[in-house]
Amino acid sequence: MTTPYQQQYQAPVPPQGPPQGGPPQMPPQAAPQAAPHQPVLSGPPSQPYAGVGPYTSPIPVRQTHLGNALASEWTKIKSVRSTIWTLSVMVALVAGIGLLVSASTSDSDYETVPTTLPGFFGTLLGQLCIVTLGVLVITSEYGTGMIRTTLTASPQRSRVLTAKALVFFTLSFTTTTLALALVAFATAGMHSGPGVQEPTSDQLLGATVGAGLYVSLLGLLSLAVGSMLRHSAGAITTMLGVVLLPAILPAFLMMSTSLRELGEKMQEYSSPQALASLFRIDESLNSGWPQLWGLAGVTAGAMIAAYVLLEKRDV
Repeated sequence: MTTPYQQQYQAPVPPQGPPQGGPPQMPPQAAPQAAPHQPVLSGPPSQPYAGVGPYTSPIPVRQTHLGNALASEWTKIKSVRSTIWTLSVMVALVAGIGLLVSASTSDSDYETVPTTLPGFFGTLLGQLCIVTLGVLVITSEYGTGMIRTTLTASPQRSRVLTAKALVFFTLSFTTTTLALALVAFATAGMHSGPGVQEPTSDQLLGATVGAGLYVSLLGLLSLAVGSMLRHSAGAITTMLGVVLLPAILPAFLMMSTSLRELGEKMQEYSSPQALASLFRIDESLNSGWPQLWGLAGVTAGAMIAAYVLLEKRDV
């Protein structure tokens, strides 16, 4: 029995069982979640997934060749300030000293020597600039670490060294030969009297193309030494010894009777003597071409050694 107060505040009781006249209702349940999509393999594990094709780059891919390496090396060598400064100093030495000698001499000084002689004095100093540039062409990349980027872009190391050698040799030969030709023709125009000895075609060829080849081969030898040593100071010091020692050491070797023949042969193939022969300073000297071919053989051997070491050693 309940009191009126309890009847007023009694909570309503939910109806039990299904409502009359209708089917029973089930309590709402959460909808089942779909399983994540799994790709279906259509072949061995090494094959790509079915329905997923290989990636195609929108950038056209083409096979690289030596021309690409030549373009890259030309871009690098012309955009480095040391190249412009070194070649400018070389031209200033060869052309400046040559024209200065030509202006300070008279027609009587060329009665027994050809008018191509003034270029000889500037070439003696200008060759040191080409030697230095040949070393820096490759050792500067080792010093800065740029060689890693170069060999990553062009994994064929022999192609990289070939491109460097071709670009440097062409640039040094062209620049040196043009400077020597300027001195030779300017001197011929300044001294053209009746007693002046005009240079023959062989003398003109040796004083321009021959001397340009000799200096450029020295620079190429420097590049090979730089590739083997990978250090600018060490390679430049080595090449200075190669250029200067054969010119200095024979004076001491010829003091001894037993070493006189060795000293004479070393003096014959020294850089100043070879250039003097190419310029035909003295008729008793040979044409200078044997010294040029000898230097070409030494340079070829050094380049082969540089190729072998570049392929075997780590960067």
